[in-house]
Amino acid sequence: MSEPVIIARSDHPISRQNIDADALKVLYRLRQFDHIAYLVGGSVRDLLLGRTPKDFDIGTSAHPYQVKRLFRNCWIIGRRFRLAHVKFGLKVIEVATFRRQIPAGSEEEPAAVQPVQPPSGDALDDPDLLIHHDNTFGTPEEDAFRRDFTLNALFYDIETRSIIDYVGGIADIRAGLIRCIGVPEERFQEDPVRMLRAVALAARLDFTIDPPVLQAIERYHGELARSAPPRLMEEIYKVLRAGFAENAFRRLVDTGLLAAIAPEVPGRISPAFWQSLASIDNYRRSFKRNPEALANAILLGSLLIPLGLLDQHHGRTKELGARFGILPLARRDVEFLRQILMLQRHLRDQNASARHKRAIIHRSAFPAALTWLELHGSAPELVASWRALQAEISEQTPEGIEAVRDAPPRRKRRRRRRRRFPGTVETG
Repeated sequence: MSEPVIIARSDHPISRQNIDADALKVLYRLRQFDHIAYLVGGSVRDLLLGRTPKDFDIGTSAHPYQVKRLFRNCWIIGRRFRLAHVKFGLKVIEVATFRRQIPAGSEEEPAAVQPVQPPSGDALDDPDLLIHHDNTFGTPEEDAFRRDFTLNALFYDIETRSIIDYVGGIADIRAGLIRCIGVPEERFQEDPVRMLRAVALAARLDFTIDPPVLQAIERYHGELARSAPPRLMEEIYKVLRAGFAENAFRRLVDTGLLAAIAPEVPGRISPAFWQSLASIDNYRRSFKRNPEALANAILLGSLLIPLGLLDQHHGRTKELGARFGILPLARRDVEFLRQILMLQRHLRDQNASARHKRAIIHRSAFPAALTWLELHGSAPELVASWRALQAEISEQTPEGIEAVRDAPPRRKRRRRRRRRFPGTVETG
């Protein structure tokens, strides 16, 4: 077992004032019942860099159902690895039991928990390295070594207010370096999506990718085809939402990862493509957190239309069907995008009657269509006029009207027929 580097409170900038209050509640309650509990992963990294974390995740020695017994507002999710979600209103604090790396191809959870050593790289070309099962509990050290990159494997101890570093993550953050834990070739074969995450992290943080990691990506970028398509598509959406999509996609092109996902795309890229991504980035950066307005359909259109893979007026995919390279597109997203694009001509019709404009505002796709116009319409005055009309209508709508409008229709009661008995004569 290796001894971690402990960074005392006086030597790092993380303050409890910058940690979500509900995350602190979860940490303190777990510690109250003698469980190890640390703030883990990206939240520790972002706090060290002076950024606002998107999520505050917790790692613990408590098993999922032990967590559930401590929190009435807790739900257990997941099949590949069970997680505890502690809910505070719409907010979710994810609590994961410390786990360890298991041998590739294992189908059953080993009975004993053995210490995990960093991968040796003896079987780098084994086609069965892809992880299919990962539900094995372990120690904090084992949990650190099974993570993807060193800067994501740091723990914050709420009791001592210190940072625990088993893998050299602090040094890599100070050096601005994306470095794998273990042998990059093996880690990317275990989970090819890690290659995409390495590039996305480097773009978001403006870090350098470690040369061995770049070499492994060059050799194994074709492994992305082995990943589950919906999971890979969700990673693409995360890249588009991060506020650094243009930088990330430039790096995806340079590393060959974009060609591995969509071979037809690199040859179609034009200045309009980079401008589209820059528009998304500028919009995203105007918010502290991801705005709900950036729906998947808007991101999809922003990606496909400037590449010439989608009909800009009707939202129909052209040569590829409902796909982005090797990735199928969700029908609901394509259909919603079609509605957004169909509304654009109505939003641009300045001669439309007031009645027609009010009808457009009540369309379910109107908010997303207006966001699209703001992103790609180059018509700020038009967007402002629609938002003013929307606010005016909202003020005129009495409270409770929307609730009544959205309520399910009352079921009509069927009238019972009167029974007629033999010999009964109806009189009129």
